[in-house]
Order: sequence, then structure tokens, then C-alpha cells
Amino acid sequence: MIPIQPGSSADAASWLQLRLGLWPDCPPEEHLAEIRQMLAAPQRYGCWLAFAQNGEAIGLAEAALRHDYVNGTESSPVVFLEGIYVAPEHRRQGVAQQLIEQVSQWGRQAGCVEIASDTSLDNLASQTLHHALGFEETERVVYFKKRL
Repeated sequence: MIPIQPGSSADAASWLQLRLGLWPDCPPEEHLAEIRQMLAAPQRYGCWLAFAQNGEAIGLAEAALRHDYVNGTESSPVVFLEGIYVAPEHRRQGVAQQLIEQVSQWGRQAGCVEIASDTSLDNLASQTLHHALGFEETERVVYFKKRL
């Protein structure tokens, strides 16, 4: 078993590095602001970090409790997987599965009966991971806009 701990302010530097691996186009200052926001609202957000035996943070899962409508679900609240990431050299070792179990347990404790997530249409690696973690696809969406 990989040690998994809730994210804390003491883990902010490691948490930031994992977020940069998952969302590299987001500036570090924005990541740090979001980390602070999650830590300030533990009743709404959860984060878990997975650690290697040497103490290095190797994976993360972030989730939110959503009370609004979540596409493809039938209940409320829903635990929504906002992000999941495992460092490339630690993949295919069950880390993501252990992280999703932590998220699921947190959701069940909050009264949720469903967990949801999303990814872009072209992110095939994420789609494959979601299927491997037991998620089922519910719908596909294309967004449009028009300048006024």
C-alpha cells in the first residue's frame, strides 16, 4: 500500500509540483491560490497526496462536493473528481486506484452516492484512466460561442 495523506499547507510545495505536472499551462501563483482556497473550505474540497517510501509526493487527487447539476448524474450532492495525477515513473502501480478510493470514501461520508469527473474529448490517456478506475462515460459535449 502506498501511503496517502490529506493535502495540507505543509505539503504545498509538493502539491504544487504535482499540479504543475497535471496542469502545466497554469501559472504557479494560480495553483497556490487554488490550494489555499481548497484548504480554507474542507467541507467543500478534498485533496489527497500519495507518497513513495522515500517520502516523495508521487500522486494527487482533488475533489469537490457539488450540489448543482452534474452532467450524467442522478443525485445531489455529487463528489466530483477535479483532478488526478500520478508521476509518470510511478504509474501502473495502483496509485491512482488508491487515490480514487480515498476520494470515494470522502464522498460516501458526505452522503454522496455518485462520483463524477470529466476530461476533454482529445485526452485519450485520461479517458483510459477513468475507464480503468471504473468510471463509465455518460455523454460527450462540444461547446460553442459567438461574439456579440
